[in-house]
Amino acid sequence: MIANIPDTNKKRIVIIGGGFAGLKLARKINKNKFQIVLIDKNNFHQFQPLFYQVATSGLEPSSISFPLRKVFQSNKNIHLRITEVININSQDNEVVTLIGNIKYDYLVIATGAISNFFGMQNIQQNSLSMKTISDALNIRNIVLQNFEDAINTTDIDDRTGLMNIVIVGGGPTGVELAGALAEMKKFVLPKDYPELDFLPMKIYLVEASPKLLANMSDNASEKSKKYLEKLDVTILNNTQVINFDGRNVVLKNEIKIRSNTLIWAAGIKGNVINGLNPNAINKANRIKVDKYNKVEGYNNIFALGDVACMIDDNYPNGHPQIAQVAIQQAKFFSQNILNIINDKPLKSFSYKDMGTMATIGRNLAVVDFPFIRFSGLFAWFVWMFVHLMAIVGVKNRLLIFINWFWSYITYDQSLRLILWSKKK
Repeated sequence: MIANIPDTNKKRIVIIGGGFAGLKLARKINKNKFQIVLIDKNNFHQFQPLFYQVATSGLEPSSISFPLRKVFQSNKNIHLRITEVININSQDNEVVTLIGNIKYDYLVIATGAISNFFGMQNIQQNSLSMKTISDALNIRNIVLQNFEDAINTTDIDDRTGLMNIVIVGGGPTGVELAGALAEMKKFVLPKDYPELDFLPMKIYLVEASPKLLANMSDNASEKSKKYLEKLDVTILNNTQVINFDGRNVVLKNEIKIRSNTLIWAAGIKGNVINGLNPNAINKANRIKVDKYNKVEGYNNIFALGDVACMIDDNYPNGHPQIAQVAIQQAKFFSQNILNIINDKPLKSFSYKDMGTMATIGRNLAVVDFPFIRFSGLFAWFVWMFVHLMAIVGVKNRLLIFINWFWSYITYDQSLRLILWSKKK
């Protein structure tokens, strides 16, 4: 079956994935030169850096999402298809999807990354991850429902398990989530649940390496640890989680933590589509690409963003899997694809490090720019400004700003709703 897409005399570029790389490429590419087909399972773009705020009742899912069709309303040469890709048939230059096969002249894979559980099946089955808006909303539902259930139990062990939360992974996601939950425990939850004693409640942040925010400066690592400890987060460095059965988190030293809630933010791997030569996939499940983002072994297939692994002198293990890499590669490729069809020399991609930042809580953040590093209140304002400007849509920016301002002056979030898709 052939998917229903108009035929034109333009070269067709099929982009798989509407994340940072896919969306940026579709917006930047010359629409007069190409027909663009953008494929995604969702009809919206998700702003992943703020998932943790949805998970902690700070923002509504809709405020960090933007309809893809609205982005491309005025572009007749962009065709959006909401479907799932089954595999790539490179011999026939087509993508096999649930709505039919889609031919391409050039294929761009921008499918991002998924959680990596390193083969630990019990943890994969029983833990919570945060790679989609649905995941973030599920965390919000479960955490809030746990407190509702804790009110109704008289068993101390059960109540401990319902209230304790373990976060695995000391990167920006884990640090920001731990800080947000700690602030809820301090400012919000005691008012919502006066019948519960929150003093025994523990929020654990478990990190296998010696420091938090391992990819940032020592100053950022030390400050983030100091800020989290000030918020009463228990930090366990040099510690690995090896098992979780839904009731007990087991550490490598065989210590057990009583908790029903384990949130996994410890690792990611490339979200690779079936059909590519296995030799083009590395051990981290990322697609090997050259300096032009061309997939190893193919002439008309490219990969961008988290799923791509480009090796150079500065990044022997590939570029970091962050939004800035995806955005810069998409901008760069939008120019290189013109060079390809015009038989001009291609330019090599070079990543420009724009810096890294993380927020820990109210007035607390750390920022590492290439030219300066700082922390505290000013860093917190910088973090907010950068993230606010990166959001797609003026309305979304306004809604987020209003929510942030309200939370700041009231020490409260107003979005603590348990919204199950169906009755549990």
